[in-house]
Amino acid sequence: MKTWGITIRPLSGFGTPLKGDTLFGHICWQAAYDQSLFGAPLNELLADYAEQPFLVVSSAYPKVQHEGKACYAVHRPTMPLHMLFADSEMADHKELKKRSWMLLSPEAGMASFRAVPYLDTAGLVETVESEHNASALLLKEFMQPRNTINRQTGTTGSAPFAPFAVQQSVYLPEVELAVFVVATSTITAEMLEEAFSRIGETGFGKDASVGLGRFEVVSASELDLASLGSAKPNACYTLAPCVPRKGAWVNSFFTPFTRFGRHGDQLAKSGKPFKNPVVMADDGAVFTPFDSEQVLAKPYFGSAVLGVSKAQPSAVAQGYAPIIPVRLGD
Repeated sequence: MKTWGITIRPLSGFGTPLKGDTLFGHICWQAAYDQSLFGAPLNELLADYAEQPFLVVSSAYPKVQHEGKACYAVHRPTMPLHMLFADSEMADHKELKKRSWMLLSPEAGMASFRAVPYLDTAGLVETVESEHNASALLLKEFMQPRNTINRQTGTTGSAPFAPFAVQQSVYLPEVELAVFVVATSTITAEMLEEAFSRIGETGFGKDASVGLGRFEVVSASELDLASLGSAKPNACYTLAPCVPRKGAWVNSFFTPFTRFGRHGDQLAKSGKPFKNPVVMADDGAVFTPFDSEQVLAKPYFGSAVLGVSKAQPSAVAQGYAPIIPVRLGD
């Protein structure tokens, strides 16, 4: 399998976070509508998904320049702070907790978690080269007022026509985001660019019909995620929410994340639009597998999630995540 780095540039706000499992669902809808996109119908692509996924998609992460090097800003690992910072830094515990971003560069790799820089959000913004950086936030979240008009009265009113608010997220201008895609050898960069371009044109996630979720594809290039990690790994760092395979790991650090999913596209208007909840390990998790040599030989970790839909029994959810090989214990 090959790993591709897809660089996108947001063009609007987002009503849904750019997480890997949701991006995977959008790509599957593109493949369902256009069998020529990946050279096969979607049901064929998913035929062996439980053992050999055709595609594994990461969440989106900022691309920045730090000390003259191109870096990816990923979430700080979900681990105790004393495992990430030197003992001499632990006195300022509150300040360390604010450093929620870990910078990784293909040029430098990562000998250990203590050997890489960590930044808070304000520090990360300073590394984004943009003349519009007037905010102290890389991603601003706010509540957008909305309303539904009663067509009989021409106004709002009591429920279900009462005004309400929805959450939106807006990135700083000129911010570029990287999405890592692990794909079979039959899937090319051009195919992935086309799939992401279509999603960016029609809109990603909630409220795409009112202009949210727009982005453009900047580039797509092959990337070795191992270059971001350790040369002597014994664990893996996940880049998307995942469902670890039972019995595959001996130690773990993660934050539980429950995906209350719902169908998109045509099935969103079906009689059963909601999927069964899935409890996942959020991105930024670290797992130490029983057989590190076998597990780390693959560029992804996790398992397939089946039986998530009552409206479409064949539906799957992405329980896999692209990984960066890391080392614990040093």
